[in-house]
Amino acid sequence: MANRTPKSLGSAIRRIAVPAMAALLLPAASLAQYGTGQPVEVGEQREGPAPVRDLSGVWSRVRAPDGGFHSNATWTEEPPVLTELGQELYSQSRNSNAGGFALSETNDPVLTRCYPPGVPRVWFHPYPFEVVYTAREMIMLYEYDHIIRRVYIDGRKHPEDPVALWQGHSIGHWEDDTTFVISTVGIDERTWIDRSGYQHSDELRVTEVFRRIDNRTLLLDITMEDPKALAEPWVAETLHYRLAPPSWELSEISCSGDYLDFSSFESFLENETD
Repeated sequence: MANRTPKSLGSAIRRIAVPAMAALLLPAASLAQYGTGQPVEVGEQREGPAPVRDLSGVWSRVRAPDGGFHSNATWTEEPPVLTELGQELYSQSRNSNAGGFALSETNDPVLTRCYPPGVPRVWFHPYPFEVVYTAREMIMLYEYDHIIRRVYIDGRKHPEDPVALWQGHSIGHWEDDTTFVISTVGIDERTWIDRSGYQHSDELRVTEVFRRIDNRTLLLDITMEDPKALAEPWVAETLHYRLAPPSWELSEISCSGDYLDFSSFESFLENETD
């Protein structure tokens, strides 16, 4: 299928994807570069214990040290257990990330519509994210496509009938000094829950458990529950993140043209609206 990929699109993706992935595989001590900013001081991140109730900083995904399952398309080596609706939705997906379809054939909403990836799919993008705090919320800033996610930490509950949002409605709390849990509902049904085409209903609930095991290492466990589309909860393999040096500043990766040639999808979009 790869030889059917439009040349301009394929080369553009390689120009940005290969350097980005290479950077993420380097140890933290090698992360000497930074985004588009010009920091006053450049230094390395400190070794040491995890700070108390603090996830602030810029984080980049790295491979698990044990070399376990690692995929940029889906959450687990085995597929999720689907309901009849879940199977029907999946059968409609024409993904290009798991090799099923060429880029010119896909109906992936991120690629063809430039839709935000949503939760939890946002974690597949190989770009850093930053955590900052206000008194009422933890704000997650993703380098990919200017995505801003607000996680309320002021004790509020989810609304009974949440408005559908790309990133959903998120609330979070600390279970202990190094474990932070986020619950997200109200996620727009136009998003896929992974890059291989599994979809969801309006009842999707995503639980993310962040465990900061030392100053530089963050683990993320994700559980997806959807009584309409998933016959049982789908528990993702643990994701590993490394804290970037203090000098690292987020750059800008925009879906609207930095690395995608949307003319490649014009025929698909025309056919879809017929």
